[in-house]
Amino acid sequence: METRSKRRVLPEDSISATKKQTTEKSVLKSKTEPKPKKAKKAAETAQKANKSEEKKVGSTNSPEDTGPRTSVWLMKSEPDTFSIDALINSPDSTSHWDGVRNHEAKNLMKNLMKVGDRVLFYHSNTKEPGIVALAEIVREGYPDHTAFDPKSEYYDEKSTKEDPRWFMVDVKFTRKFKRIVTLKELQKYKDKELSGMKLLNRGRLSVQPVTGQEMDFILSLEQELKEE
Repeated sequence: METRSKRRVLPEDSISATKKQTTEKSVLKSKTEPKPKKAKKAAETAQKANKSEEKKVGSTNSPEDTGPRTSVWLMKSEPDTFSIDALINSPDSTSHWDGVRNHEAKNLMKNLMKVGDRVLFYHSNTKEPGIVALAEIVREGYPDHTAFDPKSEYYDEKSTKEDPRWFMVDVKFTRKFKRIVTLKELQKYKDKELSGMKLLNRGRLSVQPVTGQEMDFILSLEQELKEE
């Protein structure tokens, strides 16, 4: 921020010279420096935009953020709670993805998921965790109604219909994998093809972005015979 200098009284014989120097400096300054108010406003606008984007994705930024947006997601579900078969047996093989109570995962669903995005359906907290199917986003983020229900295990008294705190998306079944691509198998490539995959570096997050390269590699693994 620019500071103003204190005024000083000059002898009469130096006033003319000083005015001339001041005028020359002012002209030069106006040509080489942006107007303080405009420069400050532009900086504040850019800062707000950056903070807004950081808030949307938290710390899940991937190398693809500088190119096409993420259009593939890995979504975890415990099979004892909601398995891939439960999704298949839902009306039109479609269900809302409720119960997410992590702000980073919630922000991904609320702000970034779009209709048509692909989903890797992942069974977690089971004997053999891994990717079991493909699905698709068919409805973008909207308030999670389970947060409003006092009888629900996902109830949150701070979330209201007027000011919802949690969001969900609708997911539609596409197809089952030919075989489960297990977490154990994926971990073999942690230092190779899947070195940047969120699942292998921030495993606890229930909703995660997946790069196109990671998706292609996982689909190629699906085609391989499982090692005994």
